[in-house]
Amino acid sequence: MSKRYISWFDFSILRDMIANMKRRVFIAINLPEGLKKRLKQYREKFEYLPRATPTGEVLRGLPVRWTKAPSLHLTLVFIGYVSDEQMLEICRVTKEAAAKFEPFFINFRRIVLGPPGKAPRMIWLEGEASQELTEFKKELEAALIDCDSGFYRAENRPFKPHITLARVKAGRWREANINQADIEQNLDAQVEVGGIDVMESDLKSDGAEYAVLKACPLKM
Repeated sequence: MSKRYISWFDFSILRDMIANMKRRVFIAINLPEGLKKRLKQYREKFEYLPRATPTGEVLRGLPVRWTKAPSLHLTLVFIGYVSDEQMLEICRVTKEAAAKFEPFFINFRRIVLGPPGKAPRMIWLEGEASQELTEFKKELEAALIDCDSGFYRAENRPFKPHITLARVKAGRWREANINQADIEQNLDAQVEVGGIDVMESDLKSDGAEYAVLKACPLKM
């Protein structure tokens, strides 16, 4: 029997069909409006910043795709594509895990290029991995791993809490020869975490759009 190969075009259609049958899910801490406003002000400083291209053309703004202010969040656990049935299980488990913990604070200190020590891919607001946040994430991951569906596997890398402000357009970034010191700056902020959200992301050509599937309050 001869093997039948599918084209990349057919594979792309099949992949999109499968993705459309499922939800792209993650668990996050959404931000207070005050911090979103400060981060929007940071973005606005760069919207009309002049920069020269290798051809001598002068462009405005950084070669990045900014996260829209309403969408700013801190991802606790990224899960990926799941069925509606699995999504309901995630919501249940997340609500139960959140109810075991009292509200706590996250401190943010600095806007940097991330990931640290690598070629820039994002502009981050770094957060501190406090004991409360670390224990909360571990409890949440353990609960997800124990789910019957087996849809989640814990990440094997250190947790670096951060808020993604922008994603770098790599080729244009290198051409622009941007000074790192112009991007990075201190920004002190403290956020009280009184709940977390199960979120869905819908990937669009101009960036992801997010929706809250389930709000999960912490112990009151």
